[in-house]
Amino acid sequence: MKASDLFVRALEAEGVEYVFAIPGEENLDLLESLRGSKIELIITRHEQAAGFMAATYGRLTGRSAVCLSTLGPGATNLVTAAAYAQLGAMPMVMVTGQKPIKSSKQGQFQIIDIVDMMQPLTKFTRTIVSGDNVPAHVREAFRQAQEERPGATHLELPEDIAHEHSTMPVLEPSYTRRPIAEEKAIRQAAEAITAARRPLLLIGAGGNRKLTAKMLREFVEKLGIPAVTTQMGKGVIDESGPHFIGNTALSDHDFVHRAIDQADLIINVGHDVVEKPPFFMRPGGAEVVHINFNSAQVDPVYFPQIEVVGDIANSLWQLKERLEPQDHWSFSDAHRIRDALQKHIHDGCGDDSFPIKPQRLVKEIRDVMPQDGILALDNGMYKIWFARNYPAHSPNSVLLDNALATMGAGLPSAMAAKLVFPDRKVMAICGDGGFMMNSQELETAVRLKQDLIILLLRDDGYGMIKWKQKQMDFHDFGLDFGNPDFVAYAEAYGARGHRIKATAELKPLIRKCCQEGGVHLIDVQVDYADNDRILNREIRELSGKL
Repeated sequence: MKASDLFVRALEAEGVEYVFAIPGEENLDLLESLRGSKIELIITRHEQAAGFMAATYGRLTGRSAVCLSTLGPGATNLVTAAAYAQLGAMPMVMVTGQKPIKSSKQGQFQIIDIVDMMQPLTKFTRTIVSGDNVPAHVREAFRQAQEERPGATHLELPEDIAHEHSTMPVLEPSYTRRPIAEEKAIRQAAEAITAARRPLLLIGAGGNRKLTAKMLREFVEKLGIPAVTTQMGKGVIDESGPHFIGNTALSDHDFVHRAIDQADLIINVGHDVVEKPPFFMRPGGAEVVHINFNSAQVDPVYFPQIEVVGDIANSLWQLKERLEPQDHWSFSDAHRIRDALQKHIHDGCGDDSFPIKPQRLVKEIRDVMPQDGILALDNGMYKIWFARNYPAHSPNSVLLDNALATMGAGLPSAMAAKLVFPDRKVMAICGDGGFMMNSQELETAVRLKQDLIILLLRDDGYGMIKWKQKQMDFHDFGLDFGNPDFVAYAEAYGARGHRIKATAELKPLIRKCCQEGGVHLIDVQVDYADNDRILNREIRELSGKL
């Protein structure tokens, strides 16, 4: 068969449901092959958005979706999405076109070395130089994208290779099981946990996998050990439960860091060096048990004494079976810190002033969203408030990017979440800066007939950087901008636009949008004036007393 047909058959064998794409003429054979496939082609308005959607699909399912672009500028537009998937451990396969490699007649027009460009951003990148290589290269791209640690892979399919014919068969995915930790490591970790007086569980990005989350919850419920999560571990355990202390939304000095400081043993599950370190090790400090798919990457502030390397869910199960709650364990300090944090989080939730305060905003959203509702956050000042103040009840119900932390991913991520979970409520939360980086995808969401709410938090500037500017005693300079009429802007795409003029209007408006269905954009003016007082001076003073 034609190599492009073989390529699509190989994608079908991998279970691909979606290809997110902006094709070019170099992809036309592949496009024609997709026409007769059960794979759904979703055309986006920017390649970056196609990549964000594919990566988020991978994050939510553990399986790779595909994003497709042409050569040259189409491929370069995938670079940010490649880094997003790679740093965020989201399985994704990128496919880019290329001019004919056997007899090109156009010189260097649009030609750059895409494989070399993708090398530092992916786990695997190849040019397919023969139709006979299609099955093996597709299989390897998916294998590497999906195995731990997941990430981005890339295949370049030149125009003339796509048109070739091949008699090679498709390679079906093999059955694999991850290695499990050896018994001696489990025993050593169990002995350390049993002997500790104030053990603390710290859950990172690698703990946010479906089977791992289930076992973590059983582990916590049986043993009662308090737990702290990083931003990308958010929701792995139910954050309304009695054992959850808080999320490491801030780099330092928050209440959760006092809980980390008072622990004499930290059970660090799924640590990912891509995230900001939630704690620093020091000689003579707390002992650390590292539980992960891979051994620890040692640096000056992370050198765990015990490593349990293997499938995390299995390691936790083995430990759970060996361990029992101990009478000498003391969690009173951790619980006192949890109570103090909750009191601080709820301060300001009843503030009726407008523009809306972040604390009130988060409370309103939590009140109106169902427990299994999904928030897809872009990157901005509000991310800290949602990470810290918004209790998540299930894994990946708050889609935070604390790896690449790129702006522009919020709306595409929400659209992908709605594709994966069509029956769940999904809300994109975007600042005005990040939203405008991929706002054209409103048309895509409308075309897909999605039920989606975009909460646009408007402060007419780059609020996160303004906060940092103030923290570092710089002048307020260079970070303000103008905005369009967002209500008219949304309606120009066929969406519904809304603007609130009082804080009390927000909750009923969101409920109304949920009932009506369709794509809704809500323009909400937000007041970050208290950021420095609450997130710096107040937290430093209050947590220092604990």
